[in-house]
Amino acid sequence: MPIDTATVRAWVHAFASEIAEHREELVRLDTAIGDGDHGTNMNRGMVAAVEKLDGGAEADIGAVLKTVAMTLISKVGGASGPLYGTLFLQMATTATGKTELDLAGWADALEAGVAGVQKRGRAEPEDKTMIDALLPAVAALRGASSLQEGLQAAEDAAHEGMLATTPLEARKGRASYLGPRSVGHQDPGATSSYLLMRAARSAFS
Repeated sequence: MPIDTATVRAWVHAFASEIAEHREELVRLDTAIGDGDHGTNMNRGMVAAVEKLDGGAEADIGAVLKTVAMTLISKVGGASGPLYGTLFLQMATTATGKTELDLAGWADALEAGVAGVQKRGRAEPEDKTMIDALLPAVAALRGASSLQEGLQAAEDAAHEGMLATTPLEARKGRASYLGPRSVGHQDPGATSSYLLMRAARSAFS
């Protein structure tokens, strides 16, 4: 079953629910190596994004994703707003005018979004950022033979990438100011990115 506009809306709702459920965990993770506001900021942004979507009638997938992007950019402070806004905005550009996406189309959109995040944040693998969860997810999608297989593989890969940030020393963002003291802490951005992939598997399955 292809991904359509309604299921993309469901994905945004599912991600908002994941963020709300794990808000305190994200705050705790970010308090250890950052400003401590990742969970609060993301929750505020996703609540606003859902409200905006529920009040509109976006006709295609690109329009839905652009609405989310612009809301996050305007509502979320810190690094999260620009980075997640870029992710959704670049996905929107790839999906403009489309009402359905197959496995390749979904992988194309996510890959474009992740590339945008990398360019914006100048992050590479093992910098201890959201990229460490998102890049493996894209690779897992590219290696799948069906959408359902790809969604589960992307979730699993993002989970592994998230866990793998714990022993890393941060090289980007506020966490990098801690140097070696950032080792031993799971990255909050990678954690919310894993939740994004888990929400996709749930919404699109």
